[in-house]
Amino acid sequence: MTILTTLVALTPVLAVFGLLVLLRLPARRAMPLSLLLTAVLAVLVWRMPVLRVLASVIEGVIITLSILWIIFGAILLLNTLTAGGALDSIRNGFTHISRDRRVQIIIIAWLFGAFIEGAAGFGTPAAIGAPLLVALGFPPLAAVVLALIADSSPVTFGAVGTPIVIGVAQGLAGAPGLPAADSPAFADLLRAAAVQAVRIDLFIGSLIPLLLSAMLTRFWGRKRSWREGLALWPFALFAGLSFTLPALLVATLFGPEFPSILGGLIGLGVVVTAVRRGFLQPKTPWDFDGAAEADAHFDARLSTARAWLPYVLVALLLVLTRLDALPLKGWLQGARLVWRDILGTGINAALEPLYLPGSIFLVVVLATYFLHGLRPGQLGGAFKTSARTLTGSAIALGTALPMVRIFINSGVNAVGLDSMPIELAALMAGAAGGAWPLLAPLVGALGSFISGSATFSNMMFALFQVSAAQQVGVSTQLVLALQALGANAGNMICVLNVVAAASVVGLHGQEGRIIRFTLGPMVYYSLGAGLIGMLIFLGSS
Repeated sequence: MTILTTLVALTPVLAVFGLLVLLRLPARRAMPLSLLLTAVLAVLVWRMPVLRVLASVIEGVIITLSILWIIFGAILLLNTLTAGGALDSIRNGFTHISRDRRVQIIIIAWLFGAFIEGAAGFGTPAAIGAPLLVALGFPPLAAVVLALIADSSPVTFGAVGTPIVIGVAQGLAGAPGLPAADSPAFADLLRAAAVQAVRIDLFIGSLIPLLLSAMLTRFWGRKRSWREGLALWPFALFAGLSFTLPALLVATLFGPEFPSILGGLIGLGVVVTAVRRGFLQPKTPWDFDGAAEADAHFDARLSTARAWLPYVLVALLLVLTRLDALPLKGWLQGARLVWRDILGTGINAALEPLYLPGSIFLVVVLATYFLHGLRPGQLGGAFKTSARTLTGSAIALGTALPMVRIFINSGVNAVGLDSMPIELAALMAGAAGGAWPLLAPLVGALGSFISGSATFSNMMFALFQVSAAQQVGVSTQLVLALQALGANAGNMICVLNVVAAASVVGLHGQEGRIIRFTLGPMVYYSLGAGLIGMLIFLGSS
């Protein structure tokens, strides 16, 4: 490639970074401008046919509808639970489990956050967890920083597996040398990558609770001591494995849609029970200097069991509709909208509205209306609030995904080049050589930081990663696992997540300060995954 074509191939990355990060434009402005620049340069320099660019845009919009339906359903359920008082009951239940702040941060940020990530994703755990922690007496900065760090490992399977089943799947759709996107072999590849990711996470993700405890006492404790946080290591490691081990089991048995939502639920049940029985608990509870007791009380109109019932229904219905042994999966997938050979370009797009998790969320919302005795006005208000919340995401998503599809579909051109990600992969793989597994997670982290989502990072760089891996002989499932884990790490410093979490606790303008705290954990997570990836690669060579 020439310098010019290299810069054009980097346009999706450079444009988003320049507009969103450097110029600090909101995503609803930065992403449309990035799409326009990518499309124009793809036609003028990369010499893609105009119809192929337009078809890629249409394909991206159809994929956007899938993701928006998931987001809308997740937000609607959350707003419905808020309107009926269920969320207050859930919060109230956390206040009486333990007085030790280190234990509280692990239960709320790590385990409850993992469950919310599995059910909703897209920055929701930090946006919910941070104000809950503040209400319990945590400093706002600590609440935001620790909630963002905790929302790392579960992101692999966030929003019912969206980063894998949509992000990676769409990023690899139609890629040469790989199984067809609708084939069982392709589904097996995604499952294998998901399982590999959790196996690696057993060694790095399981230590996140200990990191949370240590950072809490070092930066917000009276003694500014690492030791006070590290002293909780037996419980912290127990809590870490209480999520990662069930997540591995679920990923192996059911695939990439359930590990976070079920792992979070199982982990919560195991750890909360252990805490109440005093298992591995410190003799003296740790608290902030001069802080009030953890006696925050919310208006709990519903019992804890009744408040949690909708989320239990979500988990149950998702499992039942994803099991091949039951007919539900086939029935729901039967309602399939397909647009083949868009504009005569050979590009295809499909939509399965009933099978998408958004439809499950909607069913549970309607059930919650009766189970929690909501008034029609409360449900209507939840719909309106959710629709307003979705507006900004619709603009950002509706332009980001078409941009990514142009990037991926650029293999048909008049300059004799492969697609942009494949050309970039050849360039970087040649420079990195056999060290690629060490660098792969950093690429994923960069994608999340720039695009604002692990799903977008996977969609943008999955083909790039696979192409680079093929150049140096790394297995496809390993490099996809490292990409997913890197995308998790980038979630800690993702500008959009940081802004959202900071805004809900009144830390406007302190986003840079927050990122300075989360940058170190992001590097630990990325390099930890990369080192383990290198060991696996060298062991298989």
